[in-house]
Formats: sequence, C-alpha cells, structure tokens
Amino acid sequence: MSALANFELHDLKPAVADFRREVLAGLAATPRRLAPKFFYDAEGSRLFDAITRQPEYYPARTEIGLLRAHGPEIAERLGRQAALIELGSGSDIKIRSLLDVLRPAEYLPLDISLSHLRASATGIARDYPQIRVRATCVDYTRAFALPPIAPEAHRVVFYPGSSVGNFEPADVRDLLRWVAGMVGPGGRLLIGVDLKKDAARLNAAYNDAAGVTAAFNRNVLVRMATELGAQLTVEDFAHHAFYNDALGRIEMHLRAQRATRIEIAGQVFDFAEGEGIHTENSYKYSTEEFGALAATVGFVTEQVWCDAERLFSVHCLRVAAPERTD
Repeated sequence: MSALANFELHDLKPAVADFRREVLAGLAATPRRLAPKFFYDAEGSRLFDAITRQPEYYPARTEIGLLRAHGPEIAERLGRQAALIELGSGSDIKIRSLLDVLRPAEYLPLDISLSHLRASATGIARDYPQIRVRATCVDYTRAFALPPIAPEAHRVVFYPGSSVGNFEPADVRDLLRWVAGMVGPGGRLLIGVDLKKDAARLNAAYNDAAGVTAAFNRNVLVRMATELGAQLTVEDFAHHAFYNDALGRIEMHLRAQRATRIEIAGQVFDFAEGEGIHTENSYKYSTEEFGALAATVGFVTEQVWCDAERLFSVHCLRVAAPERTD
C-alpha cells in the first residue's frame, strides 16, 4: 500500500505460467502469433511512451489535442463526480487532461504493466488529492472483479490510444458488450479510434526512422528470454509492419532474417528464413463504421470529435436504456 491516503493498488497481474502457456500456444499455431498485450512489461511500456513522441506517430498527439480542445464538452457529456475507469492506462498525459475538467469522485486505472501502473497512479493520487485512486494491475481482456464502486456513482469508461484496434472486430463486440455491462444503462464510454487514411501515412507511423517501434516489437522476444528462459537470438528477427488495405489494418510481424529456432519449456520451434510471428493488428475505422459496430451491442453515439486532418477520432458512446415491455 502507498502512504497516500487516497491511493490503493490491487495486483491481479497474470502469472508467469499464463504467459508461458499463451506463448507456447501462439508459437504452435498456424500462422504463428503472439498477443500484443505481451509487449507491456516495464521496458515495453517505456518504449511505447517513446513511440508516442516520434514525429511519424500521429495518434497520441492528435488524441491529446482533441481531449484538450474539447475538454469542457467532454465533461458535459460524461458528467462530473463519476467513477472513471480507464482501460490500459499506460502514460498519464491523456488522463490528466480529463481529470482537470471531469473532476471524478474516483479513478480506477487498469493496466497489465505493474511498474508503469504504480508510477502513473501514485503520481495522480499525489497531484489530485481530492480523487480516490484505486489502481488494478490486470489483463482486462480476461474476467476479473473491479474494486467495489459506490452504487450511487455513475460509471464512465475511458479507453484511449486506439487500443480497440488491436482486437478483431468480433472481439471488439465482446469488449464493448463487457464495457456496457460494467457501466450499465445510461453509462458512457469515451474511446479513441484511429481513422482510415493514406497507407503511406499509416506505414510511416509504424516504421519510425529511429527504430523505436522495431525495438518495441522485439521486446516480446526479450521478455520470453528473461521471464520464460527461452533460448533464442533476438537479432535473428526483424520488425515488419505494413498496412493491409483489404482488411483495413496495420499488421506487425517479427520476421526471421535467417533460419533460426526458439526453444522454450522443452519445446522447439524452427523458423525458415522469412517466416514470421504475427504480433499485432491495429484496425482502422471510419467514424460511421465504428459507430455501427458499437450500435450492435447497444451503444448510441452521442458525439464524435475529429481533428482537422481527420487522422483520429474520439467517440462518446452511451449505453441505450432497455426498451419498456409494458
């Protein structure tokens, strides 16, 4: 526990055995794949923060600009004195711009990286002593229990960074359905969604000249070696990212530069030159596409904010009240 009276931390971080099991299943799959959530240990979180500062990477600065420019409108939509739940809290820059205008009664950040979460959440608790901060280290893509929330508090979920794009569209429905159940009828979701745009702009954003995204992508291999004892050569794998226009998504892969292998937990996975591991998708949507997707699970689009270049969007969605049957 922290010495701060308004702060508490709940550690539900997945066990190493869960990481090992998912890695083994992913490497045995066809095609081979690893979930993007495994990028985010302390180093992966640090690297992602660095990605957001690269000149090619427009999403973070564009979303921050939208939150700052439209903060009062957003606060009016969401309502003050809420229980504000943030999925994948990561860096605290975005949430601070919301806290300044929203003034929630409590803030519940959820993130899979314990060290990053602790640093961010304790800083917020220190700087906003009037807000009760209850952080949970958890894989929020799996079932878990939130800390108790006062029944009189209306619930708001904040899901920034276009992380929703990492999910397959069918899984997005499951995620949104879960959020809708969490906030209840009339509850709201504020979510960042990256927009479809010129492929060259997208490809540049995920292939920055400084190589930070490449290091971020390979960090999952570093984690496998350090945490799971995997025998592998990180340098045998190169970052490969491209926009798949037919599927409307950026794909990230780790591609073998030469014939190599990964040995882990007594299992051996051989890679031919050019063979890869699919590590991330980032789906892009039009505002209409995402609104229609959210509507399939009971969300009503209240407002959408976009930048002048239409690079990025922030959606305020409300859970529709159930229809009366009397």
